[in-house]
Amino acid sequence: MIDTIAFDGDDTLWHNESLFSMTQDRFRAVLAHAADPADIDRRLLETERANLGVYGYGIKGFVLSMIETAVELTEGRIAGRDIQHLIDFGKAMLEHPVDLLDGVEEALAAFAGRRLLLITKGDLFDQESKIARSGLAERFTAVEIVSEKDRATYARILARHGVEPGRFLMVGNSVRSDILPVLEAGGRAVHVPYHITWAHEQAEPPADGYRRIASLHELPALVRSLEDS
Repeated sequence: MIDTIAFDGDDTLWHNESLFSMTQDRFRAVLAHAADPADIDRRLLETERANLGVYGYGIKGFVLSMIETAVELTEGRIAGRDIQHLIDFGKAMLEHPVDLLDGVEEALAAFAGRRLLLITKGDLFDQESKIARSGLAERFTAVEIVSEKDRATYARILARHGVEPGRFLMVGNSVRSDILPVLEAGGRAVHVPYHITWAHEQAEPPADGYRRIASLHELPALVRSLEDS
């Protein structure tokens, strides 16, 4: 039996990366006079990766990385009003409604009798706000907001909740964060791809050891088949 099922939040339960993609389009427009779109994207990604150890994941770090990239690309000549635009972009992201993905409500209802965890990474304030606004908090036995998803993180969570790795199933959209480290920790994993994946989260999927579904509508049947086998 699988007695504990954990779900990722961003781009598994609710839309997230599409909001970042839309904001990055607006960022390119602000800097169109300073560099070509491909160079803007490359420099922003480099800055984001360099800043992860300082800001962590989330909208606030993204905005600060946009400002830093803009200053560098314009050699310090970016106008104050353009910096204000970038700040306003971030505020709009933080205030954006939480839109659930298709099949979320039905999947969670199907597992109402089981221990359900929400394991999501990012800025504590932002993630807490999204969870509250999603209306899903009551569906979970516990919520874990972490700064990184790696083998050690999952091992700590499993130990804290007294979960045997072989009876644990993680459901998420990121191969890098939701699949590979869970398999390394001895758990099971289901990949539910989102139509946009941040470059930093892209990784080669393992040859085997996990399952992939198109949407959460397919999850209840998949769990039944895993337990039957």
